[in-house]
Amino acid sequence: MLVKYLLVFFISMVPLIELRGAIPYAIGFGLPLLPSYIIAIIGNMLPMPFIFFFARKVLEWGQDKPVIGKFFSWCLEKGHKGGEKLQQKAGRGLYWALFLFVGIPLPGTGAWTGTLAASILDMDFKKSVGAVVSGVVLAGVIMGIVSFLVKAVVI
Repeated sequence: MLVKYLLVFFISMVPLIELRGAIPYAIGFGLPLLPSYIIAIIGNMLPMPFIFFFARKVLEWGQDKPVIGKFFSWCLEKGHKGGEKLQQKAGRGLYWALFLFVGIPLPGTGAWTGTLAASILDMDFKKSVGAVVSGVVLAGVIMGIVSFLVKAVVI
Protein backbone atom coordinates (compact mmCIF):
# COMPACT_ATOMS: atom_id res chain seq x y z
CA MET A 1 0.00 0.00 0.00
CA LEU A 2 2.94 2.33 0.66
CA VAL A 3 3.99 1.96 -2.99
CA LYS A 4 0.51 3.05 -4.14
CA TYR A 5 0.63 6.10 -1.88
CA LEU A 6 4.08 6.97 -3.23
CA LEU A 7 2.68 6.71 -6.75
CA VAL A 8 -0.15 9.09 -5.78
CA PHE A 9 2.48 11.50 -4.43
CA PHE A 10 4.67 11.35 -7.54
CA ILE A 11 1.78 11.40 -10.04
CA SER A 12 0.53 14.60 -8.40
CA MET A 13 3.94 16.20 -9.00
CA VAL A 14 3.93 15.60 -12.78
CA PRO A 15 3.11 18.72 -14.83
CA LEU A 16 -0.24 18.63 -16.66
CA ILE A 17 -1.28 15.41 -14.86
CA GLU A 18 -0.92 16.64 -11.28
CA LEU A 19 -3.72 16.00 -8.82
CA ARG A 20 -6.14 15.46 -11.72
CA GLY A 21 -4.47 12.12 -12.37
CA ALA A 22 -3.45 11.22 -8.82
CA ILE A 23 -6.95 11.27 -7.30
CA PRO A 24 -8.53 9.00 -9.96
CA TYR A 25 -5.53 6.66 -9.60
CA ALA A 26 -6.05 6.45 -5.83
CA ILE A 27 -9.78 5.83 -6.13
CA GLY A 28 -9.29 3.34 -8.96
CA PHE A 29 -6.93 1.29 -6.82
CA GLY A 30 -9.17 1.40 -3.76
CA LEU A 31 -7.03 3.65 -1.57
CA PRO A 32 -8.85 5.56 1.18
CA LEU A 33 -9.83 8.99 -0.14
CA LEU A 34 -8.76 11.30 2.69
CA PRO A 35 -5.11 10.15 3.02
CA SER A 36 -4.81 9.95 -0.77
CA TYR A 37 -6.25 13.44 -1.09
CA ILE A 38 -3.80 14.90 1.46
CA ILE A 39 -0.83 13.11 -0.13
CA ALA A 40 -1.85 14.32 -3.60
CA ILE A 41 -2.20 17.93 -2.43
CA ILE A 42 1.22 17.85 -0.74
CA GLY A 43 2.81 16.33 -3.84
CA ASN A 44 1.10 18.84 -6.09
CA MET A 45 2.21 21.82 -3.98
CA LEU A 46 5.80 20.74 -3.34
CA PRO A 47 7.19 22.10 -6.66
CA MET A 48 5.33 25.42 -6.32
CA PRO A 49 8.08 27.53 -4.69
CA PHE A 50 10.65 26.28 -7.21
CA ILE A 51 8.35 27.11 -10.11
CA PHE A 52 7.50 30.54 -8.71
CA PHE A 53 11.05 31.64 -7.98
CA PHE A 54 13.06 29.87 -10.68
CA ALA A 55 10.98 28.96 -13.74
CA ARG A 56 10.79 32.50 -15.11
CA LYS A 57 14.52 32.99 -14.54
CA VAL A 58 15.28 29.76 -16.41
CA LEU A 59 13.02 30.83 -19.29
CA GLU A 60 14.66 34.28 -19.44
CA TRP A 61 18.12 32.70 -19.29
CA GLY A 62 17.36 30.27 -22.11
CA GLN A 63 15.58 32.56 -24.54
CA ASP A 64 18.81 33.45 -26.36
CA LYS A 65 20.21 29.90 -26.45
CA PRO A 66 20.48 28.18 -29.86
CA VAL A 67 18.33 25.04 -29.42
CA ILE A 68 15.87 26.08 -26.73
CA GLY A 69 15.67 29.83 -27.36
CA LYS A 70 12.60 29.92 -29.57
CA PHE A 71 10.58 27.70 -27.27
CA PHE A 72 11.60 29.61 -24.14
CA SER A 73 10.82 32.94 -25.83
CA TRP A 74 7.45 31.60 -26.93
CA CYS A 75 6.69 30.49 -23.34
CA LEU A 76 7.55 33.92 -21.95
CA GLU A 77 5.63 35.77 -24.67
CA LYS A 78 2.60 33.54 -24.23
CA GLY A 79 2.76 34.03 -20.46
CA HIS A 80 3.00 37.81 -20.73
CA LYS A 81 0.14 38.08 -23.24
CA GLY A 82 -2.08 35.74 -21.24
CA GLY A 83 -1.19 37.53 -18.04
CA GLU A 84 -2.02 40.94 -19.46
CA LYS A 85 -5.40 39.71 -20.71
CA LEU A 86 -6.11 38.11 -17.35
CA GLN A 87 -5.17 41.29 -15.51
CA GLN A 88 -7.40 43.40 -17.75
CA LYS A 89 -10.37 41.08 -17.34
CA ALA A 90 -9.91 40.26 -13.66
CA GLY A 91 -8.83 43.70 -12.48
CA ARG A 92 -8.66 43.60 -8.70
CA GLY A 93 -9.93 40.01 -8.68
CA LEU A 94 -6.69 38.63 -10.08
CA TYR A 95 -6.18 36.20 -7.19
CA TRP A 96 -9.77 34.95 -7.55
CA ALA A 97 -9.09 34.40 -11.24
CA LEU A 98 -5.92 32.45 -10.34
CA PHE A 99 -7.93 30.39 -7.83
CA LEU A 100 -10.54 29.50 -10.48
CA PHE A 101 -7.89 28.83 -13.12
CA VAL A 102 -6.20 26.28 -10.87
CA GLY A 103 -9.41 24.97 -9.30
CA ILE A 104 -11.36 24.05 -12.40
CA PRO A 105 -9.74 20.80 -13.54
CA LEU A 106 -9.27 21.31 -17.27
CA PRO A 107 -6.29 20.28 -19.41
CA GLY A 108 -3.49 22.85 -19.17
CA THR A 109 -4.68 24.33 -15.89
CA GLY A 110 -3.36 23.45 -12.47
CA ALA A 111 -0.76 24.34 -9.89
CA TRP A 112 2.20 24.27 -12.31
CA THR A 113 0.60 26.54 -14.90
CA GLY A 114 -1.04 28.80 -12.31
CA THR A 115 2.20 29.24 -10.40
CA LEU A 116 4.15 29.99 -13.56
CA ALA A 117 1.53 32.57 -14.53
CA ALA A 118 1.74 34.16 -11.07
CA SER A 119 5.52 34.33 -11.40
CA ILE A 120 5.39 35.90 -14.86
CA LEU A 121 2.82 38.44 -13.64
CA ASP A 122 5.01 39.31 -10.61
CA MET A 123 2.13 38.50 -8.27
CA ASP A 124 2.71 38.43 -4.52
CA PHE A 125 4.07 35.02 -3.50
CA LYS A 126 2.00 34.59 -0.32
CA LYS A 127 -1.27 35.61 -1.98
CA SER A 128 -0.45 33.40 -4.97
CA VAL A 129 0.21 30.43 -2.67
CA GLY A 130 -3.18 30.99 -1.06
CA ALA A 131 -4.96 31.14 -4.40
CA VAL A 132 -3.13 28.13 -5.84
CA VAL A 133 -3.53 25.97 -2.72
CA SER A 134 -7.24 26.81 -2.56
CA GLY A 135 -7.55 26.01 -6.26
CA VAL A 136 -5.79 22.67 -5.79
CA VAL A 137 -8.14 21.81 -2.91
CA LEU A 138 -11.15 22.65 -5.10
CA ALA A 139 -9.77 20.64 -8.03
CA GLY A 140 -9.19 17.70 -5.69
CA VAL A 141 -12.78 17.81 -4.45
CA ILE A 142 -14.09 17.97 -8.02
CA MET A 143 -11.83 15.12 -9.16
CA GLY A 144 -12.81 13.02 -6.13
CA ILE A 145 -16.52 13.43 -6.85
CA VAL A 146 -16.10 12.76 -10.58
CA SER A 147 -13.90 9.72 -9.92
CA PHE A 148 -16.41 8.23 -7.49
CA LEU A 149 -19.25 8.82 -9.96
CA VAL A 150 -17.31 7.25 -12.83
CA LYS A 151 -16.30 4.28 -10.68
CA ALA A 152 -19.94 3.78 -9.59
CA VAL A 153 -21.14 3.80 -13.20
CA VAL A 154 -18.39 1.49 -14.47
CA ILE A 155 -18.69 -1.06 -11.68
